[in-house]
Amino acid sequence: MRSITVAERRARLARRHRLTGSDRGTDPAGIADSMVALHATDPATVYLSICARSEGLTPADVERALYDDRSLLRMLAMRRTMFVVPVDLVPVLQAAVADALAVKQRRAYGKYLQQVVDGDIDVWLAEVADETHRELLARGSATGAQLSAAIPRLRTQVDTAPGKSYSKPTNITTWVLLILGCDGAIVRGRPGGSWTSSQYTWAPREAWLPEHQPIALEPARTELARRWLRAFGPAPVADLTWWTGWTKTDVRTTLSNLEVTEVDLDGSPGIVLSDDTGPEPEPEPWAALLPALDPTTMGWQSRDWFLGPHAPALFDTNGNAGPSIWVDGRIVGGWAQRADGEIAWRLLEDIGADAKALVDREVERTAAWFGTVRAIPRFRTPLERELTA
Repeated sequence: MRSITVAERRARLARRHRLTGSDRGTDPAGIADSMVALHATDPATVYLSICARSEGLTPADVERALYDDRSLLRMLAMRRTMFVVPVDLVPVLQAAVADALAVKQRRAYGKYLQQVVDGDIDVWLAEVADETHRELLARGSATGAQLSAAIPRLRTQVDTAPGKSYSKPTNITTWVLLILGCDGAIVRGRPGGSWTSSQYTWAPREAWLPEHQPIALEPARTELARRWLRAFGPAPVADLTWWTGWTKTDVRTTLSNLEVTEVDLDGSPGIVLSDDTGPEPEPEPWAALLPALDPTTMGWQSRDWFLGPHAPALFDTNGNAGPSIWVDGRIVGGWAQRADGEIAWRLLEDIGADAKALVDREVERTAAWFGTVRAIPRFRTPLERELTA
């Protein structure tokens, strides 16, 4: 059995995730493709993840890719998490993940709608969704508030915690927009404010993206797993199961469609694509400041091989990663942006003078990328809070 050491996994990570100086990209969509998808629950993550992996790009280039060139798209995907993905991957994610999410969310929301809807809830919800879609087609784009004002049934109030002290009735606008987004009928357009804003407009898919041929479920899952293994392999099968949000049975079925090879990961079993078992050359020394929820930090469920003992300082209690400092394939510290724009950072282990100089350079690059923009991570972690206190 081929044995792949931690050092080799770190070398693969460096090149495939475009984190060395010579591997950085100049195209936002190409960078996203290298990572399969970029985490986007926190809007700033997308921009800062591209900053860490690019040369010569600015936030304006990322905005152009998202909203003018439309080579990138924001969509709910794996684990009901928001991602930004290359548009050529959208049909794959739609079939492999999003279609099932839409079914699940309809079922979940339908239970609450029993409080206020008489008759067939599925039919009622489909009618409201269709009316919302038609309103967007007529307008071209709109905010959730504008749609709610125009469509009375979007203002239907539902109590998601009846009888609880924290109960607060809410209207169903967000629910309907989420379902339409999971269906691929509408997309998130340009937000109001800076690149840290999450106040998105919505647009009908027909006006935003070219038509694509639907992909069947099984080949879509196979393609998604192949891309993940290319970017994140070798890895335990459990990591692929966690990342996709599929069942173990789904993952086993999907892997049976791929040529994979079992490998030894320092005493633990893993898999890799069979055409990707060759040795990985040693990369140049490198450092990176990766943002909260960066796709590298969040790419595996088992993280000891790059995280070491630093999880309590750099993750919140729900498993969300905070801003981290990487050197040569491992996390060595954390960073934060203070209110005055300063990038504050702290090493959690000794890395030597040469590596510290590389970190200094990345701190300067990150500060320049922010410019006058200020961003607080959506999920605060202990070290990030300490650095901004």
